[in-house]
Amino acid sequence: MRSEPTAPGSDDADANDRDRLREKLLEFRSSFASLLMATVNRDGSPEASYAPFVEEGGDFYIYVSELSIHTRNLMDTGRASVLFIEEETASRNTFARRRLTVQCVAREVARGTPGFDTALSRFESRFGALIKTLRGLPDFHLFQLRPGGARYVTGFGKAFEIDRLDLAGARHLKGADLSGER
Repeated sequence: MRSEPTAPGSDDADANDRDRLREKLLEFRSSFASLLMATVNRDGSPEASYAPFVEEGGDFYIYVSELSIHTRNLMDTGRASVLFIEEETASRNTFARRRLTVQCVAREVARGTPGFDTALSRFESRFGALIKTLRGLPDFHLFQLRPGGARYVTGFGKAFEIDRLDLAGARHLKGADLSGER
C-alpha cells in the first residue's frame, strides 16, 4: 500500500523519497554482473560494447583486453557512458524499461598497485577461477569508471537526474514521481 505523500518541500518528504529511490536504485544495480558501455574512438565515432564489472567504493571496475575496441577508446578518451537496463522479458512495456545511465570518467589502474590487487580479488570472488588466468595475460587492463551524473528511469514520466549515485543530488524531471514505485 502506498503511503500518503508528505507536503511538497518538506524535508521529511524529500528524505523519505530519496531513501525509497536509493533503495530501488541499489536493488536494481546490484542485479547486474555486466554493464553495457558506450565509448567513442579518436574520430568521435560511437561504439557500444559490454564488460563484466565489480563495484568498489561507488566506482565500477572492468578488466578488459586490448583486443576489445572499448579498451583503446578508454585509453584514448578516458570517458564512457554505462547503461544498466531491465530485461525486455521482465518489463511491462518495452518503451518504458527501467534503466540507469551513468556518465563516467575512466582511468587505468596500474598492475602491482593495491587498487589493482583489490579489484582483481573482487573479480575472482565474483567470476571465479577464470580471473586467475586472465590476470596473467599482459593484454588485459583494469579500468576504474568513476560515476559522474546519471539518469534513472523507472517508467513513463518517472525519470530522475542524479548528481551522484548516492542520490544526494537526485531531482525528478518534469512529471516524475520521486518515489520510484512502478
